Amino acid sequence: MSITFVRVDDRMIHGQTCTRWALEYPCDGIVAVNDAAANNSVLKAAYKSASGKKTFVWTMEDWQKKCQKVIESDTRYFLITKNPIDMKKILVDQNFVPDKVKTVIIGPCNDRPDAVKLGNNQSITQEEAEALEAIMQKGYEVEFALIKEAAIGNWKKFRGQFGFN
Repeated sequence: MSITFVRVDDRMIHGQTCTRWALEYPCDGIVAVNDAAANNSVLKAAYKSASGKKTFVWTMEDWQKKCQKVIESDTRYFLITKNPIDMKKILVDQNFVPDKVKTVIIGPCNDRPDAVKLGNNQSITQEEAEALEAIMQKGYEVEFALIKEAAIGNWKKFRGQFGFN
């Protein structure tokens, strides 16, 4: 079974991820990949306690070493990164193919001075747009949705704002 859901969320693990999305996609555990969080014991502990599920907070290097175990596991995991750039590293650069997952859900991405606002709490930078374009070119659908009912659209709807035809 392994990966059942792939998400980019700048808050990574929180109640909405663990309760609402788990209704749509079966989940026994969460693998969050972010170097800063994995190297901060306070953040790591907070994320682990937030889910109520088996939770791993790994660096990108840990992910590369351990992702085969995730693939081979009977446990159903959510794969979450804090930003599109890290997700591109996993899905495109490392050529990781989540079993039967064809859609990457983009959740909260904070408004920042250098980011383009696409929707409520969904803003991305040019560098993040390039990562999303690479993920789409790899064959994934990229959907922007804080929660499923509040989806604002597919990457194809927004990519022209970042110079992609």
